[in-house]
Amino acid sequence: MSDQVNRDVAGGLEEPDRLRPESGSLALAAPADDWSRADWEKAAADVLRKAGRLADSDPDDQVWEALTRTTYDGVPIPPLGTPDPARPPASPRADRVGGWDVRVRAFDGFDVVAELERGATSLWVLAEHVAADALPAFLDGVRLDLAPVVLEQPTLTHAEALVALGPLHPDANLGATADADLADFARLALDAGTRAVVVDGVAVHERGASDAQELGWVLARGAQVLRALEAEGIASAEAFGLLELRVAVTDEQLPSIAKLRALRVLWARVAELCGVSDPGTRVHAVTSRPMTSAYDVPVNLLRTTVAAFAAGVGGADALTVVPFDEPTGETSARGRRLARNISALLVEEAHLARVADPAGGSYAVEQVTDELGRAAWAELDLIETDGQESFDARVAQVRAAREDDVAHRRRPVTGLSEFANPADLPPPRRNLSYRWGAAFEALRADPPDTHVFLATLGPVADHSARAGFATSLLAAGGVAADALREHAGQRVVCLAGTDTAYAQWGGAEARRLRDGGAERIIVVGAPADWADDWCAPGIDAIAFLERTREALR
Repeated sequence: MSDQVNRDVAGGLEEPDRLRPESGSLALAAPADDWSRADWEKAAADVLRKAGRLADSDPDDQVWEALTRTTYDGVPIPPLGTPDPARPPASPRADRVGGWDVRVRAFDGFDVVAELERGATSLWVLAEHVAADALPAFLDGVRLDLAPVVLEQPTLTHAEALVALGPLHPDANLGATADADLADFARLALDAGTRAVVVDGVAVHERGASDAQELGWVLARGAQVLRALEAEGIASAEAFGLLELRVAVTDEQLPSIAKLRALRVLWARVAELCGVSDPGTRVHAVTSRPMTSAYDVPVNLLRTTVAAFAAGVGGADALTVVPFDEPTGETSARGRRLARNISALLVEEAHLARVADPAGGSYAVEQVTDELGRAAWAELDLIETDGQESFDARVAQVRAAREDDVAHRRRPVTGLSEFANPADLPPPRRNLSYRWGAAFEALRADPPDTHVFLATLGPVADHSARAGFATSLLAAGGVAADALREHAGQRVVCLAGTDTAYAQWGGAEARRLRDGGAERIIVVGAPADWADDWCAPGIDAIAFLERTREALR
């Protein structure tokens, strides 16, 4: 029956010429959808004028300046990608098709076999927690030819112990970092058919470096390793195959995608300068620890999912998702499971790995990739010219700028600096690695015993916005606000109302509150001569909260 059907049904690749459309005739939009750039600018400008972000006299094309934000490297993130014939697509592009390597951190007391059975595909072994002579027992049951093992801060004895366990996966990495050991690790790896060196940009990211600084440091350190290996007689073509590059990805989706794509282009350029046509680039992405929070930790799941998405789209070969509860200092089995499952969801359900370099050709992504790559190459030049001390000073400047943005809540940390939950108690332990919201975490970890009295003027509709702002701001510093009907003698009072209400009743209300025991009056809005302090959007929230907490003690 099936044979008869196959004989009777026409098909195959041959199609009559009359059915073939003319080249370039395919239209994916109707004539009514043919909008110009000026049309978009006018529509966007109308919205911004209603929001007060553009004046009526401002030209429509000023929307680009109003909506473009700039990274700490000076790279513009446009509101809309536009074609630019002078900006060629990134090359080479990531060629991974299919799921990435799901890498988990493993340490003493960790059931590595269970992790591999439940979705992990490689192990990142912290050598400082696993002695070299304990490595065979630690990895017992692991098919080392199927699951890559990457060592972190190992001694040469660790590397020798791993190689002695038998055939290793080609993407295993002995994890050399110290210059003195590079040659020995490299020869071990060449004999074992694995990689030998990790160039770890995550370390500088966790000190506060910007994306371009991190990429520039990776290039500089990679070049330093290549020179050291060449001095030991290892040819450049072999040396490139011994390295793996590790970088951080954050919840800033577009810059993180561009970061991984730019790294591949930049590393290929380094290889070209070394006379190597194929550097065998392998990139390990790690979701950022500094972006996470020890408070309202479920929000970390959202941050790490966005970062993991960016890593997948950007072409990461391996990905480590930091468990959402790691900032509390006690990573749980649930935290590790959800970290593994983020990759599973992105690959198996979102089908993110079906296409190589899915962002390739996107005008916005290509623009940011190019701009970030140029900034990173300039950083490489500075590192090579000015040295490590100057680099450290530049990183410190970026860290200070970011902390200032966090303090002013220009860069919100949801669940910490914004929308803080006062009922969220401090964790019993707290991972003290650097986080962008560290200043807010320090305030939350030591809440004052007394509360601020929230006084309001006028109808609810008039004061609700400012009262809500003040309550949220105080909660970000671990300060509770009592919204009682009557003042009960609290020393610190926050007064919320409209400017009109302040002009009519503010002074009298402040005097009444002081007569009732208030020692410090805070007004929500512009400063007033009858108030001791004020708060409004854009203030230095950390400085304000420290002053308020001091008055409460």
